[in-house]
Amino acid sequence: MQRGVCLLLDLREKLDGRLLVGDGAMGTLLAARGVGYGHPYDRANLTHPQVVRAVHEEYVRAGARVIETNTFSANATKLALKNLGDRTREINVEGARLARSAVEGALPAGEDAIVLGAVGPLGRPLAPIGPIRPEEARAVFLEQAEALLEGGADAILLETFVDLAELKIAYDAVASLGVPVIAHKTFVEDGETLAEGLPGKVARDISSWGAEGLLLPGSNCTVGPQRMLGIAEAMASEVGPVAAYPNPGLPQLVNGVVRYNQDVGHFAEYGLKLAQAGARIVGGCCGTTPSHVRALAEALRDFEPETRSARRVSVSSPELETERAAVEPRTGFARKIKEGFAVAVEVDLPRGHDVSGVVEAAKALKERGVHAIDISDGARARLRMHPVAVARIVQEQAGIEVVAHMSCRDRNIIGLQADLLSAAALGVKNILAVTGDPAQIGDYPEATSVFDTDAVGLVHVLSKMNRGEDLAGNPIGEPPGFLIGASFNPTAEDLDAEVDKLRRKVGAGAHAFWTQPVFELGALERALEKIQDMDVTLLLGLMPLRSGRQAEFLHHEVPGINIPESVRKKLAELSAEDAPKYGVEVAQNLLAKAKPLVGGAYLMPPASMPHLAGDVVEAVA
Repeated sequence: MQRGVCLLLDLREKLDGRLLVGDGAMGTLLAARGVGYGHPYDRANLTHPQVVRAVHEEYVRAGARVIETNTFSANATKLALKNLGDRTREINVEGARLARSAVEGALPAGEDAIVLGAVGPLGRPLAPIGPIRPEEARAVFLEQAEALLEGGADAILLETFVDLAELKIAYDAVASLGVPVIAHKTFVEDGETLAEGLPGKVARDISSWGAEGLLLPGSNCTVGPQRMLGIAEAMASEVGPVAAYPNPGLPQLVNGVVRYNQDVGHFAEYGLKLAQAGARIVGGCCGTTPSHVRALAEALRDFEPETRSARRVSVSSPELETERAAVEPRTGFARKIKEGFAVAVEVDLPRGHDVSGVVEAAKALKERGVHAIDISDGARARLRMHPVAVARIVQEQAGIEVVAHMSCRDRNIIGLQADLLSAAALGVKNILAVTGDPAQIGDYPEATSVFDTDAVGLVHVLSKMNRGEDLAGNPIGEPPGFLIGASFNPTAEDLDAEVDKLRRKVGAGAHAFWTQPVFELGALERALEKIQDMDVTLLLGLMPLRSGRQAEFLHHEVPGINIPESVRKKLAELSAEDAPKYGVEVAQNLLAKAKPLVGGAYLMPPASMPHLAGDVVEAVA
């Protein structure tokens, strides 16, 4: 038997005029047959090899001629979370051997079948949203693919990729191996977005990546047969043959176990429609069983695909290859930063929901020449009102723009984007992206810290929205024109690391940087020397000190803050009445000297003394 004969020469040409039935889900069957829910299903290649092989054999006997290895989550990144990272190669080699052995043992004489080495996404976001750099991702994908081919896979299947950029990285990693690749984008978008032509654009983009005949686009998972039909039609109309692996429908949770629709007739009916639409490999994804595949194979038994000229795509679709240019920030405060010297003051929020004091402080500060009010987002993990809600109130009632801080601690990537869309709708367009303090140091130390991403990733999200799209590329309407702020600490203990992070924030799209409190000009000058190769606008952080006790606490107990000994000593000698005046004087003197070096000032007065910020502002009046 020739292994994978229909794929090894030319994917599209050999599939044009021929239809192949794929297999179905693996994890749900393994769970039901003794592996156990929550067990790392890929590990079953080592712990339950006979069970894995038996499932493969069932699919072959049901009519499947394209068999996927049980390795969807068997990359080193995911396996490391299960303390299996050092067994990556072994799990993948055995996964491919089991699938190959099952095919050779169950396939009728005279027929051939294909073993696809299944490779899924890394399970963690790529930089700048997450911690994994593209070069690291490529190495992980290549390691897995090499092991799958060593174990006997005919081709590589890249499946269930939501992020097209990650799919491209995975393809680039395995393309050098010289074997056919099937690349599946899973579509989580709603029907309205899909109707705008996204599947066709994706198909064109995928088809443009690889050598002719060695790359087939397709889709799997997330959607049921009906929605998959529209996706397959759109993709096939652009590039010719495609692959389609829908779920049988939407899942439901029954007694703690995920269940799917078992109406195999409906699945088979739409399998035929998928073939008529141009899918040349049709199988099933999550929730499908050998019964689904048997009904599918029966429905497709007499189907004869039309031979059509395979379409070749030589260039990437401009819609996906070229990112739309981000619009410039559209706020008055952004203009002030660009054209003059901008002054922002952070006003602390009280506990509870009465922010009338914040509004009054904002009014008074506006009269003294302040251009914007900063509202933090649960700084030090304290329970406070949502900064966007406060920003809306202050802007309406005090008539001054607000910079709303946005922390990554309390929201996953969905919640962060939802809050940013809300901010845009409410007219809160100045956003300072911060990673956030861990919940353990705050009011509720037992609370969960989310940290789906960090400040760099949040800057990237804001920049995407300024291009008129969310993180997944879905349109959000008119670009909001956010002013994207980020933080920078000129007095960081590891200044090189801090500068590297600033560089990544600039690359992600930050417009300006709010610094941590600075108390001596030399620290600022040393930091500026480090970043002189970048076009960076800084708002110098200034904290008018109110007492020697406060200065000692900040210097000794707060990381990243350094207060000269002379200042701390002088404050300790002064009375409670005179100390705040000296604190203002120190900040004024520093601001006067630093003004030519920075684009603005960011003042952080004591919570009970916002008026001190107004006193400092007199130095730039």
